[in-house]
Amino acid sequence: MNANILAIIGAAVVAVIVLFIILRVLWRVAEPNEAMIISGLGAKKIQVGEDSLGFKIVTGKGTLVLPGFQTARRLSLDTRSAEIVVSCVTKQGIPVRVQGAVIYKVGDDFVSIANAARRFLDQQNAMDTRIHSVFAGHLRSIIGALTVEELIRDRERLTAEVRSSSANEMSKLGLVVDSLQIQEIDDASGYIANLGKPHAAAVAAQARIAEAQRDQEATEAEQVAAANKASAWRDSQIKQSSYQAEIDQVSARTKQAGPLAEATARQEVVVQETRAAQLEADLSEQRLQSQVRKPADAKAYETRTLADADRDAQIAKAQAHAKETELRAVADATSVKAAALAQAEATKARVRPRRPRPRPTVRRRPHRLGRRVWPRRRPRRPRASPRPRRSRPARPRWPRTRKPLWRRSSPRTGRPSWPPARRRSPTSTTWWCSTAPRASPSCSPRPCRWAGRASAWPVS
Repeated sequence: MNANILAIIGAAVVAVIVLFIILRVLWRVAEPNEAMIISGLGAKKIQVGEDSLGFKIVTGKGTLVLPGFQTARRLSLDTRSAEIVVSCVTKQGIPVRVQGAVIYKVGDDFVSIANAARRFLDQQNAMDTRIHSVFAGHLRSIIGALTVEELIRDRERLTAEVRSSSANEMSKLGLVVDSLQIQEIDDASGYIANLGKPHAAAVAAQARIAEAQRDQEATEAEQVAAANKASAWRDSQIKQSSYQAEIDQVSARTKQAGPLAEATARQEVVVQETRAAQLEADLSEQRLQSQVRKPADAKAYETRTLADADRDAQIAKAQAHAKETELRAVADATSVKAAALAQAEATKARVRPRRPRPRPTVRRRPHRLGRRVWPRRRPRRPRASPRPRRSRPARPRWPRTRKPLWRRSSPRTGRPSWPPARRRSPTSTTWWCSTAPRASPSCSPRPCRWAGRASAWPVS
C-alpha cells in the first residue's frame, strides 16, 4: 500500500517536473523594451485599421509558442541614434555641411510595431541607414530655401520643418522621432567665419575700451587716494598748528594773569566812580526838570493857548463881517437887475417896431467868352519893411574878375583847356589836333584848324 502511494506520488512529481519543463520550453515572455512577433499555426489575426495582420504581437506579457508550428521573433523597442552628415547648398548658393543627430524608436502602438516588423524585423541594424537617407533628403530640400544667416540664427525652425516634413514617411516606417538636433553647420568658403568677424571685432574693441576704462578708473582712484592722503596730511598739520596756537595762547594768558587781574580791578574802580557821577548828574537833571522846565513849560502853554483863542475870535469876527458884506452886495445887485429889466420892458412897450427894408437886386455882369472871371488874382501884399530883394550885395558886372573859359587851366595838367592841345605826327612835319575824330585806326587824321600857329599855343 505504501509502495503504491509512493509510486503515485513519484509519478505525480515526475509529471509536474516534466510539465514544468515543457511549459518552460514552450512559454515565451516579451521584455518591456521589445515586442514579440508570433507567426505560424494558431496565431490570432489582429485587425489593425483596414488591414488584418497574419501574425500576433505580444508586448509586456508571455504566451505559448509551439515549436515547429509557430515562430517567435523579437523586435527591439529601444531608442536608437543615427548620425546625419549632409552637404547641401543654401538659397544664396553657398555650399554648407550640416551635421546632426536623430534619436528615434519604434512606435508603441500596434500599427507602428507592425510596420516596423514588416520592414526591419530581419534588418534592424539597417534602420540607421534608412533614417539617414530620409532626413538627408529633407534637409537638402529645406536648407535650399534658407539663407546661411537663417540657418545659424534659427535652428529650431530648421528642425521643426524637417520633423514635420518627414513625419509621414516615419509613420509609414513605424518609427517615431524623439529628438532631432543640428549639431554643426560649416562651410568651406569661410562665409560663416566672416559673419562672426565684425561681432568679434566689436567685442574685442569693447574689451579694449573696458580695459582702458578700468585703467582710467584705477588711475583716477590712485589720484583720489593721493589727494585724500594729501588732504589728511594737511588737516593733520592744520590741527597741530591750531593745537599749538591754543597752547601758546593758554601759556600767554597764564603769564598775563597777574597784570590782567590788577588792570581789571582798576577798571572796576573806574566803572564804579563813573556810575556814581552819572547818578549825580541824573539827580541834577531831575531837579532842573521839576523846578525850572516844567513851570516854564506850563506858563508858555498858557500864553500860547490864550493867543490862539484871541486869534480865533478875531478870525470869526472878520469872517462874519465879510459874509454880511457879500450878502448886502448880492441883494443890491438883484434889486438893480430887477429895476433894469422892468425899465427895459416898459421901453419895449412904448417903441413902435420898424418894417424891414427890401434888399436891393444886384445885376450880374453877363459872362464873356475868353475872359476869366473867377478866381480873381490875389493882390500882392506890401512889404512890411523896405529892404533889398537880394540877401547879399550884387557883384559888379565890370570889370571882369574871372578868367575867360578858354583861359582857365585844366585841373589835371595845369594847361589851358581851350583850344585843344596839338601834337605832331612822328612821320611828318604837319601839326594835328589831338581831339580830332577818327573814322578808324587805319584812317589818317584830319589837319587841325590851328595849324600854322605853333607860336601861339604850347605843344604837348
